[in-house]
Amino acid sequence: MTTTYDPFVPAGASGEGGYGGRRRAEEATWVEDQHWGQQQQGVPAGHWTEDPRWSGDARPAPGRPAYAPTSGYPVSGAPLQDAPREQPARGSWVRPAVAGLVAVLIVVAAWQAYRIEGMTRDNQSLTSGLSDERNRTDQLEKQLAGVFDPEAVSSKALPSVFRVRAGDFTGTAFSVGDKASGGKANLITNYHVVAEIYSDGGRKVSLERGSTQIDATIVKVNKGKDLALLQAGQGIAPLGTSEGQVKPGQQVVVVGAPLGLDDTVTSGVISAYRPGDPDGTTIQFDAAINPGNSGGPLLNADHQVVGVATAKAKDAEGIGLAIPIKTACDTFSVC
Repeated sequence: MTTTYDPFVPAGASGEGGYGGRRRAEEATWVEDQHWGQQQQGVPAGHWTEDPRWSGDARPAPGRPAYAPTSGYPVSGAPLQDAPREQPARGSWVRPAVAGLVAVLIVVAAWQAYRIEGMTRDNQSLTSGLSDERNRTDQLEKQLAGVFDPEAVSSKALPSVFRVRAGDFTGTAFSVGDKASGGKANLITNYHVVAEIYSDGGRKVSLERGSTQIDATIVKVNKGKDLALLQAGQGIAPLGTSEGQVKPGQQVVVVGAPLGLDDTVTSGVISAYRPGDPDGTTIQFDAAINPGNSGGPLLNADHQVVGVATAKAKDAEGIGLAIPIKTACDTFSVC
């Protein structure tokens, strides 16, 4: 295979220039023939080329091969340049980057979801703990509400309790209910406290507490139940009354004026509830009472009157008797 070249001849060039171009073409043809012959002898194609040292009419020196290594210069005689590297396609790095970013976001989202789930569990545990604490607090409040506090009971009851002076006899009376009209107050006491005046036809008694003195009138009496109803000429804060039945062991406070000593407080427990007594249902208690306590209120831990202190056993200690407040309320219909 032969290739002929028709080199470019500039305008105005001499004939020698054209001749020189033909000679180089013939020489190139000769080199190509040599190259073909080498291929015929088993030399791989591409390993034979024109010697860059040829120039003009020069010929290869005897014994010098008319080829040069492919790592040398090309046939044209210009220095070899590295083949251009293949540039990555535009956007070829974007997909891996996006995929990596998506993977990171998935990991972050999974971590956040895990943390949120953990926080939810913690919140549920905290809520459950708070609920348990609230229940305990409620139970404690209920227990504390049932704790007996004589000071609190007596401090609330004292303003409603008075010493009754009926002639030469003294006892105790306390205000109940709100049925008294005209700004007056109803008070309960024992009949035996006012019996001497009442039997003599008198109806006026005096209510005393410290420096306070209030006139009162005997309105009704029940000799069989040893009860009397007084009405004061002014309003007095009433005490609440209990409708329930007392139980043994229940703690109580007694407020009265033993031996004329007003604002006296003692405490104890219900010893027994005796509904079958000949004189009517009786409450037995162990709080200390003395003459002058008659007609005073017996109060429970809820600041409610449960009985009317009436008597104590002679030649004995810790045995007091009271009339249930329900009996007094039903007798006079004032509670």
